[in-house]
Amino acid sequence: VEGEQSDVVPITRALISVSDKTGIVDLCKFLASKNIELLSTGGTAKKLREEGGLVVKDVSEYTGAPECLDGRVKTLHPKVHGGLLGVRGNATHESQMKELGIEKIDLTILNLYPFEETVKSKDSTFEKCVENIDIGGPSMMRSTAKNHAFT
Repeated sequence: VEGEQSDVVPITRALISVSDKTGIVDLCKFLASKNIELLSTGGTAKKLREEGGLVVKDVSEYTGAPECLDGRVKTLHPKVHGGLLGVRGNATHESQMKELGIEKIDLTILNLYPFEETVKSKDSTFEKCVENIDIGGPSMMRSTAKNHAFT
């Protein structure tokens, strides 16, 4: 898919969704100091607000859809993946994004659920292992990779 913009993409909005939150507050303080909007999910957003005093827009506020099914569905939404996949400078993409209220997401910060660690844990159960199969993280990673020239 062709677009007119490439190379250096100005970062105005970052999507942050991490399981391992080590260093995330400091990183997001830096981003906020550069006037980058922070868009995040439940536990990550809470940590950024409480420990970092940061202004964070919840993904559920952005999408208009609540996190649901015990947190299994947070980022699996057209506004998230459209924001990651929309080709900048592509008139059709930009028109559809505007029509659907999809905002560009320029940076993705994520890590995946610790599935391997969970499986190896002595107190792990089958149910706990199943809940540590990450769906949203790999989906966002793939959307970001597909549109790597713009995210």
